[in-house]
Amino acid sequence: MKKFRFAPAFAALFALFAATVFAAAVPAGPLVTTDWLASNLKDPKIRIIEVSTNPSAYDYSHIPGAVNFSWHTDLNDKVRRDIISREDFDKLLQKSGVSDDTTIVLYGDANNWFAAWGVWIFDIYGVKNVKLLDGGRVKWEAEKRTMDNKIPEFKATKYTTSGGDSSIRAYIADVVAVAQGKSNQILLDIRSQDEFIGKVFAPPGVKELAVRAGRIPTAVNVPWGQAVNKDGTFKSAKELKELYAAVGIDGSKPAIAYCRIGERSSHSWFALKKILGYEARNYDGSWTEYGNAVNVPIINQSSTIWTGK
Repeated sequence: MKKFRFAPAFAALFALFAATVFAAAVPAGPLVTTDWLASNLKDPKIRIIEVSTNPSAYDYSHIPGAVNFSWHTDLNDKVRRDIISREDFDKLLQKSGVSDDTTIVLYGDANNWFAAWGVWIFDIYGVKNVKLLDGGRVKWEAEKRTMDNKIPEFKATKYTTSGGDSSIRAYIADVVAVAQGKSNQILLDIRSQDEFIGKVFAPPGVKELAVRAGRIPTAVNVPWGQAVNKDGTFKSAKELKELYAAVGIDGSKPAIAYCRIGERSSHSWFALKKILGYEARNYDGSWTEYGNAVNVPIINQSSTIWTGK
C-alpha cells in the first residue's frame, strides 16, 4: 500500500502561506526594523517613502519600491517658508498610490532627520499607519540589503487627509512666551554644545544661517545624537526616559524641541512624542527664524558676533 504523501505537501504549503501572512503583520508602535521591511518589500499595502537630507541619493539607489519625497520641493511650500499645504500634500499621496489601508514606512539618510520630519508632517495632516524605519538608510546600507534605482509607478488614488493635529507644531510666539516666563512649557535645544553656547552659528558647511548665535532662554540641551545607538537606531524607551529626565523633561510638562531649521529637532520630537508618548511639539522655524528675529531674548555664553563673512 502506497504511503499517503498529501499531508507533508500540505504542511509545507501551509507553512509557506503562514510565513507570508505573518511576515506582513505590521508591528505595533512607531518603528519598524530593517528585518521586517526586508521581509515585506513586495506587500502592495506598504508604501515606502524616502525623505533624505540629500534627495538626489535616491536617484543613485534606494530601497526597492520606494518613492522619493524631496524635503525642500515636495514637503515645503515653494514660495513661503512653510510646510506643504494640505491640498498639495493630498495630491502627493494620491500620486504615490496611498490609500486608507496603506501602511507608510518613511526612511532617509543622516539618521532619519528629514524622515522624522516627514513623520511630523504626516501627523499634522492626520495620516494613519505611519512608521519610521529604525536606523534609516544608513543601517539598511550597512547591512548590505537590496537596493535598486528603479522608479516605481503606482495607480493614483483619491485619498484625502483628515487635517490631523496642528498642536504638534510650535511657532515663534510660543517659544518667546516660554523664554519670557509666560508659559510653563520646556524648551529642548537639540543642537550641538557649541551651537547651544553660541560658539558657532551652525554646523560646518550649512547654508541657512542666523545673524545671531546662542540659544533661547530657559532651554535645556540634549543633542539629538544622544538619543540613538551606534547603528543609528533609537535607544530603548527606558534609556530615553532617563536621558530626558536628567534635564527635567519627564512628560509632566509639554516640551518644544528646536534646532536650526527643524529637521534634527523633529528626530528628538519623534523620540519624545512617538516613542515615549510625551506631549511634545516641533518648532520648525528653529534658530534660523529665532536668531534672525528682532527684539527677542537670547543667551550667548560665547559672545560670538556675526560679521557677515
